[in-house]
Amino acid sequence: MIVGIPKEIKNNEFRVGMTPSGVSTFVNNGHQVYVQTNAGIGSGFSDLDYTDVGAKICSSIKEVYSISKMIIKVKEPLKQEYSLIKENQIIYTYFHFASSEELTLAMISSKSICIAYETVQNIDLTLPLLTPMSEVAGRMATQQGAKFLEKPQKGYGILLGGVPGVKPANVIVLGGGVVGSQAAKMAAGLGANVTIFDISLDRLRYLDDVMPSNVNTQFSSHYNISEAIKEAHLIIGAVLIPGAKAPNLITRDMLKDLQPGTVLVDVAVDQGGCFETTHPTTHENPTYIIDNVLHYSVANMPGAVPVTSTEALTNATISRGLAIANEGWKTACNKDESLKKGLNIINGKIVYKAVSDAFNLEYTELSEFFTSDTNPILPEDIIEYINDVDGNPIGWSDTSEIV
Repeated sequence: MIVGIPKEIKNNEFRVGMTPSGVSTFVNNGHQVYVQTNAGIGSGFSDLDYTDVGAKICSSIKEVYSISKMIIKVKEPLKQEYSLIKENQIIYTYFHFASSEELTLAMISSKSICIAYETVQNIDLTLPLLTPMSEVAGRMATQQGAKFLEKPQKGYGILLGGVPGVKPANVIVLGGGVVGSQAAKMAAGLGANVTIFDISLDRLRYLDDVMPSNVNTQFSSHYNISEAIKEAHLIIGAVLIPGAKAPNLITRDMLKDLQPGTVLVDVAVDQGGCFETTHPTTHENPTYIIDNVLHYSVANMPGAVPVTSTEALTNATISRGLAIANEGWKTACNKDESLKKGLNIINGKIVYKAVSDAFNLEYTELSEFFTSDTNPILPEDIIEYINDVDGNPIGWSDTSEIV
């Protein structure tokens, strides 16, 4: 398969869809990989690093899209890329459709195959392609929150961990998943007084066991959150409903209860944000103030640390990306139910319910694109088709004991 790696064009996005190590794996499996010139520079990879492992360099993003059967990138296509995407072209990236009707309609119009990293889901409900970036974003949320609490940044003016004789800051983390637990861990390590909110008692019990003593857990309810935010200095929004729009846990009206200079960091901005007053910002202009409350809602936080993020992302996405290239998207998804959950839009039809619900658009059952196999379902590596002496097929045989 011909695979394309375009240069990311989102504001201050320095990650790239694949490392040279990942490209080497694809090339060694017989695939052609085309990388846009300077696509990896922000992550520390030169064009020579890519050509040394067998990639070909394209001079423009248009060339990458025009030649490739599958595009592997980091962030959702932007408006400048919409017209470059072709029918039946596989786009393997983060989409976060529920936060953008414009993007959703554009991908429907393109009739491409949209496989979203963020909805690939294992049987245990973990999100293997989202997890590494959630780990980065969770840690960065605390790091950025601590910085913007400084008075010159228009924050409250408090040191997250305090000093001997002076109380530390109060940090609230909304959501106890990967982002929330990483954010809490960082804040606790800096000495802050941390409270994690979640609706799962099982998750709260787990966090109560593994977190340090300066981390408390509390059941998430409107009343409990409303009371806790009055004393907070930093509030980190880390709520995720896979593929769906995040709930607004802090409304515009609730801002009046916050102390002036309180910092809100909304990691859920990619899914619409869990604060009503959230709107996406960039690394170039990361914050804004509403009612004396400072908001930080950069939509590609891990892009600021691309050396870490690109390697972590490639480690997570390469095996399923290679399966798509080796076998085609239908076969790969049939073999891997977790990858199948990544299918959001196929040939102009929405096949992920949360996306259709977000904009009240028509939903198509995923099963329409997968015909049932009339042959017995047996592991491909232990069966073979048996023919009679004249070469006529007579049935399947279990060959697992054959050596």
